[in-house]
Amino acid sequence: MDPFASPHNLDKQLQSLLGEASSLLCDWFADTGNQAPLPDSFDLPEVTPKKEGESNKVLLRELQLLMNGAYRPSHPGALAHLDPPPLSVSIIGELICAGLNNNLLAEELSPSLSSLERKLCKWFCEKLDLGDLSGGVVASGGSLSNLMALVIARNISGLASDPSAVFFASDDCHVSLLKAVQIMGLKSESLQKVPTDEKGKLNISCLSSLYKKLKSEGKKCFAVVATAGTTVRGAIDPLLEITQFCQQEEIWLHVDGAIGGVYGLSTHTSGLIEGIGSADSITVNPQKLLGIAKTSSLLLLANKNHLSCTFATGLPYAEPLRGNDFHGGELGIQGTRSAECLKLWIGLRQLGMDGIEKILLDSVERRCFLESLIDTSKIKIISGPLHLLAFTPINFNSSQARDWSEKTRNFLLKSNFMLSRPIYRERYYLKAVLGNPHTKLDDLKLLAKLINDSIA
Repeated sequence: MDPFASPHNLDKQLQSLLGEASSLLCDWFADTGNQAPLPDSFDLPEVTPKKEGESNKVLLRELQLLMNGAYRPSHPGALAHLDPPPLSVSIIGELICAGLNNNLLAEELSPSLSSLERKLCKWFCEKLDLGDLSGGVVASGGSLSNLMALVIARNISGLASDPSAVFFASDDCHVSLLKAVQIMGLKSESLQKVPTDEKGKLNISCLSSLYKKLKSEGKKCFAVVATAGTTVRGAIDPLLEITQFCQQEEIWLHVDGAIGGVYGLSTHTSGLIEGIGSADSITVNPQKLLGIAKTSSLLLLANKNHLSCTFATGLPYAEPLRGNDFHGGELGIQGTRSAECLKLWIGLRQLGMDGIEKILLDSVERRCFLESLIDTSKIKIISGPLHLLAFTPINFNSSQARDWSEKTRNFLLKSNFMLSRPIYRERYYLKAVLGNPHTKLDDLKLLAKLINDSIA
């Protein structure tokens, strides 16, 4: 078999191979309920290529080995992380994207898909009320989106060459901001962390005090990062108050909405992230709840021109675009990019606004339902308004909580429930993420009983 698809005739061998691979995948989905979220063990196929290429039969058999050892996000008990099962058409979108193999580096390498990305980013901007000048770019993950936002903020502030420049974020901010500090060549103290209140929200009074102290030391701030959905408990920083502070001090406001940003797509849930539309930039990750196959992240800006002002260096090897538009490779850190907008677009089209809204509302309903069943006389719950909650025994010290969390997580795995085990404020918790549409209320009743019974 020619390893490349024929450009002249229907490639029946490719058609057959795709059919067999699709059958393997469909069988894997169908068998998920009979398995555990995580495999007990697995075998890996050979990694290195031999002198002669393998047959399709061998390759499919080796694919099956990898599939057998994979995590199963479609399992009803898969509640550990922000990794829901993929939408059916998003899987197809990934396949078509790979087959087209277009490159969003330049318009001539992806004519329709470059246009689709711009229009799709604009639609998200409109839903989040970012204004007429808004626009964005698709990125491979929220860490990259957050990094690009900080690079833009530092550039726009005129502090790109100031090694003492700082930015603020809450104690519960995402670890991607720590990575950004390293990548941007900043000192570790450039990330000034602001204490949070009892609900996990950034304390606006502390932010104001820290900023005054910063100014008295002669240092300058290029951004405040607000979090719309913290990783452990799903807390949302006070966006309206932070907006007011940033506007008063003329500081760039970035909202890390990788978790909570999608709630702004429905009028029924947009109140949870009220004020997000006043941000200068926003990270949104549809992959974390809407079932878009990985990766799917957007960096959205109130003024799209800041993307090209920061990242455009020219593409001397590509035909220049007419008008004021820039090639995709001039709108961010990435040059070569696959058309990840395709699987996002087709997934949203499959859901429709009613389907999007149902996913958002159901996720919150599941969290509320599980929270209502946990015995709070012996278990402390920390949560927010979204679909995450974490819990730990009330009367255990830190060491006991660590042992309990490990023992209980392993016990729950044997019962086909997979929860994660984060450390929050120097104490171990168990965390449930209720974004899996296959998780039913009866599943949560059983889960709550197992949790309650884990503490005598």
